[in-house]
Amino acid sequence: MPEIFNFLQKYTGFSPEAQSRIISSVLIISILWIIRLVLIQIVNRRSEEAQIRYRWQKYSAYTAAIIGILLVIRVWFEGIQSLATYFGLLSAGLAIALKDLVASMAGWLFIMWRSPIAVGDRIQIGEYKGDVIDIRLFKFTLLEIGNWVDADQSTGRIIHIPNSMILSDTLANYTKGFQFIWNEIPVLVTFESNWKKAKDLLMEIGSHHALHLTADAEKKIKQASKKFLIFYTSLSPAVYTTVKDCGVLLTIRYLISPRKRRGSEQEIWEDILDKFADCEDIDFAYPTQRFYDNVAEGKKEARADQKG
Repeated sequence: MPEIFNFLQKYTGFSPEAQSRIISSVLIISILWIIRLVLIQIVNRRSEEAQIRYRWQKYSAYTAAIIGILLVIRVWFEGIQSLATYFGLLSAGLAIALKDLVASMAGWLFIMWRSPIAVGDRIQIGEYKGDVIDIRLFKFTLLEIGNWVDADQSTGRIIHIPNSMILSDTLANYTKGFQFIWNEIPVLVTFESNWKKAKDLLMEIGSHHALHLTADAEKKIKQASKKFLIFYTSLSPAVYTTVKDCGVLLTIRYLISPRKRRGSEQEIWEDILDKFADCEDIDFAYPTQRFYDNVAEGKKEARADQKG
């Protein structure tokens, strides 16, 4: 064995001690990599769920990398008895030279610790909205929704966002906690329409499409209330009445899953169009110009003085 070390020293210039450390480092990395591959194979055979496989691949890679770095450092820096001292000096240098990368690593640690987001969540952070499809050491990735596409549907673009934004920007998670969102559909009818009848029809349509979600939403609220102060007096669909310049505004408000908002709007609007088409006393309103003769058209007791 000494002969081999001397031979390598002659042709590579590495001392026997350095050669031993190189071999130890390669062995550590190889063993950890093999263990990771075996674990992933076992998980892939026992589970068909994509999220479980993804998590094992990610977490095993991070764990192997951290353990490998610590062990290799111990091999190469045996003279340093306190790893805390080494990491303190290293961290100070990195904090100055690689400020953005360190901030992103801190964001990744926060994501791993507090789990404000996870793969599969629909979120909005700053001006960006989308579904989380990957989380890495320095960045997480969104499949963008919204922007030029209506009703929170996918644009097809992939956005890479630094993990540091988790610590500095406002984060909205559509799917954590309550797991439902309130959606509203405004329907404007003319003043001459039978608005009470229209309101009853809209209430019937809203209940048909969303009432079945109320029971599930109540269960989710009870679960979420253990962690967050979420409180609603009613989760049933409702229709609210408002007067606008050109008609009576009837707004359907109902609960829906974030990913089903556009589909539910389409189904509700198709039902509204069908129902209103069958009613002779209900018309949609839209901005128009109209000349109103108060003397001839106004209520008898509210007409302008004809003598004037």
